[in-house]
Amino acid sequence: MVTSESRTGGVVLSDLTKSYGEVQAVRGVTISIHPGETLALLGPNGAGKSTTIDMMLGLTRPDSGTVSLFGSSPAAAVQAGVVGGMLQTGSLLGYLSVRELVTMVASLYPHPLNVDEVLRLTGTTEIAERPTTKLSGGQTQRVRMAMALVADPELLVLDEPTAALDVEGRRDFWTAMRAVAARGKTVVFATHYLEEADAFADRIILMARGRIVADGPPTEIKARVGARTIRATLPGVDDTALSSLPGVMKADQRGDAFVLTCSDSASSDTALRALLLHYPQASDIEVRGAGLEEAFLDLTGDDGVESDEAPRP
Repeated sequence: MVTSESRTGGVVLSDLTKSYGEVQAVRGVTISIHPGETLALLGPNGAGKSTTIDMMLGLTRPDSGTVSLFGSSPAAAVQAGVVGGMLQTGSLLGYLSVRELVTMVASLYPHPLNVDEVLRLTGTTEIAERPTTKLSGGQTQRVRMAMALVADPELLVLDEPTAALDVEGRRDFWTAMRAVAARGKTVVFATHYLEEADAFADRIILMARGRIVADGPPTEIKARVGARTIRATLPGVDDTALSSLPGVMKADQRGDAFVLTCSDSASSDTALRALLLHYPQASDIEVRGAGLEEAFLDLTGDDGVESDEAPRP
């Protein structure tokens, strides 16, 4: 049984492994997630993210290792209404309206949220009386979110939650998620939108080839890649000349603008001084560190090992 006292234990995945035949989807993954933390799980296709989430939810049994959700097994935690999940796959139950479906799901849990509150929070009030078979992709995703939230779970697990949403829908979704997190809930989400992880996660775990390759706050993940870029407008200048400046690894021309790539902060300082010395006419100068996209590509880059995650069975 999951009690309020045991919920303080958080989420603990210990040395999880999972293979599908000869395909090793997850290789020794260990993660500890504190209560109230918002964690983003990132990685290229085949990294093992969805398999890890399936094992966290008890949908897939690990070959080895253990999963503890607030001191209990995934099955017991789900039964107690402690876990809410929003997956990429699966269709909504037909022949029901949105309200009827969310109300039915709420009836399965011991202490659900008010259905009207959940509909409002997920932006589904206007389609509450619409049949589930008459929804767009974005509307279906919102209803999935309502189904996950209505249990009032301690842990909310989201697999590519905004994949079918437009820009406005994604913004509204994360506004709702911020409200959920503000109530002390634990949120774990996998996403292909790196800017979402950068903006909304307290912590990011990068996976590649079934293993964890980086784990920390977004700022720490980005700091692991020391590359810096200098952008400047320089009409009539040759990129070959800029490439030869001290500290510059390469120069890319984009119209009258150039992007100079440097290996670290020291080399970017050297390059910037050389640029201003030799090209005082340079304007619109910007210097920035590596973003999450650069860190993602650098830390999850191919090392000669084939993709390891099998599709969901």
